[in-house]
Amino acid sequence: MMTALTRQVIHKNELVDKTASELPLVALYQNALPAKRTGPLYGAFPYPTKISPETIALYIAAHTKPGATIFDGFAGSGTTGLAALLCENPSEDLRNEAARLGLRVEWGARDAVLYELGALGAFIGKTLTNPPDAEEFQRAADHTLNEVEKEFGWIYRADDLNGKRGAIRHIVWSDVVRCPSCQLAATLWDSCVSLGPARIESQFTCPFCTHMTTLDTVERITDQFSDELTGEIVERRVRRIARIYGITGKKRWSRAPTNSDLELLDQVAQEQIPECVPNLIIPWGDLYRSGYHCGMSRIHHFYTRRNLIAFSRLWERASTFQGALGDAIRFWLLSYNASHATIMTRVVAKSGQKDLVVTSAQPGVLYVSGLPVEKNLFHGLRRKLSTIANAFGTIHGRQGNVSVHQKSSCVVDLPDSSIDYVFTDPPFGGNIPYAEISLLNDAWLGQFTNNTEEVIISGSQNKTIADYQQLMTATLSEVNRILKPDGKATLVFHSASADIWNALQAAYSDARLNVEYAGVLDKKQGSFKQVTTNGAVRGDPVLLLGKNPVPDKQSEDNVWIVAEKLNRAALKLGPSEQTAERLYSRFVNHFLENHQKVPLNASEFYRWHGAQQTAGVVCAGR
Repeated sequence: MMTALTRQVIHKNELVDKTASELPLVALYQNALPAKRTGPLYGAFPYPTKISPETIALYIAAHTKPGATIFDGFAGSGTTGLAALLCENPSEDLRNEAARLGLRVEWGARDAVLYELGALGAFIGKTLTNPPDAEEFQRAADHTLNEVEKEFGWIYRADDLNGKRGAIRHIVWSDVVRCPSCQLAATLWDSCVSLGPARIESQFTCPFCTHMTTLDTVERITDQFSDELTGEIVERRVRRIARIYGITGKKRWSRAPTNSDLELLDQVAQEQIPECVPNLIIPWGDLYRSGYHCGMSRIHHFYTRRNLIAFSRLWERASTFQGALGDAIRFWLLSYNASHATIMTRVVAKSGQKDLVVTSAQPGVLYVSGLPVEKNLFHGLRRKLSTIANAFGTIHGRQGNVSVHQKSSCVVDLPDSSIDYVFTDPPFGGNIPYAEISLLNDAWLGQFTNNTEEVIISGSQNKTIADYQQLMTATLSEVNRILKPDGKATLVFHSASADIWNALQAAYSDARLNVEYAGVLDKKQGSFKQVTTNGAVRGDPVLLLGKNPVPDKQSEDNVWIVAEKLNRAALKLGPSEQTAERLYSRFVNHFLENHQKVPLNASEFYRWHGAQQTAGVVCAGR
């Protein structure tokens, strides 16, 4: 089937029929464009599903000229705005990538208008795209950290194995469980964890009576405590310190807890909690789990008392700075907050490692492990400082104008035909409830998200696929309205559900937009849900939408003929194109390009692919 632009692009080893003016764009959509998750701009602030600004800059530069205005109605943490700014004076790597792809690019400043419903995303976007001078920021942040650490550094003190004074790097806490056989209380650490090599067993072994059973049959012990901030009696899981990891001078060490560690906890318990701590009831939604969220009804329940004091003292000092500098200090603190300052930080056992490896909170969820980690905030924030200063230094002083608005994109306050190009990465159905996931940082900002027009599928918000489609139609109709007659919109999306793909297709069709090209964005590290969710899609399909009339529909293509053709074509390409996940992205693209409904969920396609592989038909060595 041919579109109005006279093209046929199914795979990069096949014939491409294009006019000369279109050929430079083929590389953006025909090949799997790499999107690395590295660099100071990407690493400055953790935010779900974001795309590297350098990759977006390639799309912007290929589709626009200097002076153009770009719009993103689902701006997230502002990466489209950063990308527009990068076009002014691109790095050598960015220039080389454009040359490698054969793109006809004219570098120069572009402007951007960003709409983001979420309070946190809008704050990140505003701060990153309009940062203060990097050196001024670094001096202010260093001073803030030094002053607070001078006064409160004692809360992280710890003695090494020889009794020499050092500092805590991190502490692994452990849930306390009750053995169903002997009824004695044991820590999860003592019953499931071993070191040298490191292992976390999925089976409980009682350290007292050696009774063995599955973890889901073991009772987690809780107690009642008086919440100092509210005066309420709250139930919570009982946790004990399992292991201390510290540093003395330059020497790192670890040991079991001692009486001195418990005495320090008693001293911390006497320290007053600052008034700036948000005393907010959590409006739980889709992410609540009755087990590991037991007793966690307020924001401060996500912190150990020690880290709550450390963070809030730093937050107090941030208020002494005004304007962009004050926002930058808060940005730096929040960049470490939810992922590292809370008890959502965790340990994992990696193959070949003698000890457990500390990692941050899982993105896209509010999961609390049975072995939560308490990090030294002062050490962590000092490490994070250079990354953020480098990010600010990369952007500060650029000429492009980026305006960020905390608004719904269902109604956009821009004139008709005023935007040259749109790049956007909308929510993928019910994958992530962004407003709920951002609550921990929103609370400190004192700014919250009105989720009425949050474009997601949500049980707690009573939003169905039909509601999602309706909201997406409203936003894409605004895209159509504000785009210039020859303007284009690039939309990045992924889903394992054919129903969600078809809702998206109906939304852009009802908005009088149609697919002109379809490609794949090759993220070098998948998001947490892309890596772990059953049937997840690795490599996000990328759709170029335009205002050209949709051609008359022809008969539906045979599902299995299309799947087999893509499989066989992949044999002539590299291993990355031969995976079931990449093939499903190509499969989706085929049907969207040909204006047909997506007929299969990812899980159905993967089963078919697995059967074909077993039979020796396709892609050995997946």
